[in-house]
Amino acid sequence: MKYVVCVPDGCADEPLAELDGRTPLQAARMPVLDAIASRSLVGRAAVIPHGLPPGSDVGNMSIFGYDPAKYHTGRAPIEAAALGLKLRPDQVAYRCNLSTIGDDGTMIDFAGGHPSTERAAGAIEAMHVAFADEGIEFHRGVQYRHIMVAPADWAEAECAPPHDLTGKPAVWPTGPAAPKLQRVMDASREILADFDIDANTVWLWGQGFQPQMPSFESQYGLKAGLVTAVDLVRGLGVLTDIEVVELESATGWYDTDYEGKRDCAIDGLDDGLDLFIVHVEATDEAGHAGNVEEKVRALENWDSRILAGLVESLDASGPWRMLLLPDHATPLALRTHTPDAVPYLIFDSTADGPGGEYTEAGVADLPIVPGHELMGRLVAG
Repeated sequence: MKYVVCVPDGCADEPLAELDGRTPLQAARMPVLDAIASRSLVGRAAVIPHGLPPGSDVGNMSIFGYDPAKYHTGRAPIEAAALGLKLRPDQVAYRCNLSTIGDDGTMIDFAGGHPSTERAAGAIEAMHVAFADEGIEFHRGVQYRHIMVAPADWAEAECAPPHDLTGKPAVWPTGPAAPKLQRVMDASREILADFDIDANTVWLWGQGFQPQMPSFESQYGLKAGLVTAVDLVRGLGVLTDIEVVELESATGWYDTDYEGKRDCAIDGLDDGLDLFIVHVEATDEAGHAGNVEEKVRALENWDSRILAGLVESLDASGPWRMLLLPDHATPLALRTHTPDAVPYLIFDSTADGPGGEYTEAGVADLPIVPGHELMGRLVAG
């Protein structure tokens, strides 16, 4: 038996007037997914446990089969793991966004115009040089997503996720460590001004200490791999000893290499892996941008450019099962994440399920199950 887990990040949404009262999942033409859903167990899952922030760190941890209430310490240390960083007990990691804030203090763009990784590198290196004497480290990630490592006492602060502030006044850090963070963020404005990027500040948030997570194989008895463009998801793989397949053409944006991700899954399973996770960020980015057309297009790309070929290959190779769900909802009207339950499906090529419609409305009346339990249900059959 082979297993595949598909994560269309943030794809769940709410009805939109622009789509005649439909959600993107309802509006998108997805014949392959429709056929799979008609033979699946379709349901509703809480990937964000009560009391935890509705972030991709929490949601993807749930999808990987780990209870965030037990293992989650913060977003940044997961991303730090993706960069090969091993935090000491006396160190805390912060997520460092390159963001754009207006003269009036409004968060214009939490992603700073999506600078290329190459353009962002110089700015992050300049930040590292500026604060190295204070024991502060800046580490380059991808595009606008980077990491700051600081002494442990810098952890004591309340920091707002910048994607929750789009079009709103910036909410600066509060708490005992806030003055230290504010000094770094203020200094970044002068430093970033020397670089040809739209971002004009670093935004620090999502702090945490190194989590201790058992390996995926020890938890589920399966050798797993994954492909993603996002450091956060890559970091979860590193922390759980899942094989992370690098794909240079995976961008984390609308133009990502869908076929390349499909082929990574096919090749990984053919080469001996038991389970493969395919993560695509495009639906989430469209939600944050409020771009209805791109969110629908990203879903249709999932269907035609990943699922179609993946299903054909899996059918030819033997029995297989699939789990498909997002890590959270990213409603276009809100342009940020919500903790709402999301639709999921579990498909088994050897035994038809009751069938259903893979949409928000299609599962609205179904009971909610904890998201971190779905991996166990997938592999147990």
